[in-house]
Amino acid sequence: MSIKKHVKLGLSALAFSISFNSVAAEDPIRVGILHSLSGTMAISESTLKDTMLMLIEKQNEAGGVLGRQLEPVVVDPASNWPLFAEKARELLAKEKVDVIFGNWTSVSRKSVLPVIEELNGLLFYPVQYEGEESSQNVFYTGAAPNQQAIPAVDYLMNDIGVERWVLAGTDYVYPRTTNKILETYLKDKGVAAEDIMVNYTPFGHSNWQAIVSDIKAFGGAGKKTAVVSTINGDANVPFYRELGNQGIDAADIPVVAFSVGEQELSGIDTGPLVGHLAAWNYFMSVESDANYGFIDAWVAHTGNEEAVTNDPMEAHYIGFNMYIEAVKKAGTADVDAVKDAIIGVSVPNLTGGFATMMPNHHITKPVLIGEIQDNGQFSVVWETPSTVAGDAWSDFLPGSKDLISDWRKPLFCGNFNVVSGTCGAQANVANK
Repeated sequence: MSIKKHVKLGLSALAFSISFNSVAAEDPIRVGILHSLSGTMAISESTLKDTMLMLIEKQNEAGGVLGRQLEPVVVDPASNWPLFAEKARELLAKEKVDVIFGNWTSVSRKSVLPVIEELNGLLFYPVQYEGEESSQNVFYTGAAPNQQAIPAVDYLMNDIGVERWVLAGTDYVYPRTTNKILETYLKDKGVAAEDIMVNYTPFGHSNWQAIVSDIKAFGGAGKKTAVVSTINGDANVPFYRELGNQGIDAADIPVVAFSVGEQELSGIDTGPLVGHLAAWNYFMSVESDANYGFIDAWVAHTGNEEAVTNDPMEAHYIGFNMYIEAVKKAGTADVDAVKDAIIGVSVPNLTGGFATMMPNHHITKPVLIGEIQDNGQFSVVWETPSTVAGDAWSDFLPGSKDLISDWRKPLFCGNFNVVSGTCGAQANVANK
């Protein structure tokens, strides 16, 4: 072959390589959005879908990441827990998404988890949960129990003097496991079993008259009583309405909620609920420049001057920005590279500080307790002096207290038993 032909072939191969690499570099990063847009959880999750669309739009306006635009892929699992798994498989196997932001309930997350792990996907989960889980494929940007439930109980006990406890929740894994942790914690603090009332109701429960009547009677025993609520979804609307109907005042029996924020309160008359509480890591009423900017962007995105923001929205804001920073750090959207790069990444939160991704795939968060106002907002009445690192495994459950999670090499284990020195010694307490 002549030198001229060699040169031509070489130039052709180089041109093809440059062209191929240019096309590859311009391929979008596909972002799966796995939130219920219908069914009982739509009241909470539809907003998170819109939050992700706003964040993606803003990132694309700023040039995307690594020269690539982001492309949202939206599906509706319709508050149907098995359908979450099907939709996750569709996103990963068919749509070839690079990352998924989604889920609200723990039962939906647990439905998705085997699929995410099997297909080596990435899931950013933005809602408070019960802990007792750690996956190399999941990043938990909502609160673990030590970042919400335990501080809330401490506040009620130490600052308000609560002695009797109603643990009211929706009947699925998050409330049951959280309440198991809280029962153990309360008894360790000297609370008698007869001073703890536990009640579970199905998703979408609407007839609260008898249950609220029982709560009222339980609180009439001469001891300061509070309700710790892990009620999820649209069942909260009739629950709070019935509290008002039966004249349960926050001064008598305060309710502290873990799953009620500004979005849920926007659907009800909050006048009778003034003084009841919620424990979160962010409230719309927080005064910070970052929060003001986020609210302005959200109002502009929705076109609604009355649009509200809430804690899971902030969790998506944090998780999304952590993902972007990890992709930049890794120089690629490759799943394994992003998993390695994201540990230690810090990004601003909306309360004026920073959130850091820890080796256990949980983040650092401040803990805030807010009091419901008559305008549907929360006034912060208590907060931690600094951020709290999320625990994957509870210190208050026998099967968990010896477990740690660390996804850095060489340990690379989500349930390492510090007593036995072995990985995989998990008690599965969350599934009992």
